[in-house]
This record gives sequence, structure tokens and C-alpha cells, in this order.
Amino acid sequence: MVAGHIEKRPEVPLLVASTLLVPGYIDTEEVFRIASFISGWDPDIPYSLLGFSAQFMMSDLPTTTKVQAGECLEAAREAGLRRVRIGNAHLLA
Repeated sequence: MVAGHIEKRPEVPLLVASTLLVPGYIDTEEVFRIASFISGWDPDIPYSLLGFSAQFMMSDLPTTTKVQAGECLEAAREAGLRRVRIGNAHLLA
């Protein structure tokens, strides 16, 4: 399993998990459950929470807010992950 090799290359990880924070579809409870699953393998697996910005066919959905992203970040940390970050924060509303 790749998760067993995380400590061998911490600077440029072999594995990075990510979740696209689509408002109305992904909430803090779901992020907590995903992060708990990942943490069960290794709490040092990097996890990126990605802001959603409506494009093309999904233009009827709102952009991820800073509040939602912050709450999801906290939920992932509460689940035990140590290397969590918000990616593409410039898209957050």
C-alpha cells in the first residue's frame, strides 16, 4: 500500500488525498468521515480541501465560502489528520 510509504518521502509525498468542497454536496460531517478513514491508514497522509468555483455545467452552484472551508479544515484535524491544508484558497467566497 502507498500509505505505508508516506514517511519515506514527506517533502514530495507519494500520495495526497483531496476533497472538492461543493456547497450542498460536501459538508463537515462528510469531510470528518473521509478524514477519519484516511487517518486510519496514516494520520500524516497529506489532505487538501479544494474550494469549488462554478464552471460550465455546474454554474448554478455557489462558490465554496471561507467559513465552509475553515469548518471542514477543523473537522479534518479533529478526525486526526496532521497535514491538512486548503488548496486554491483564492477561489473562496
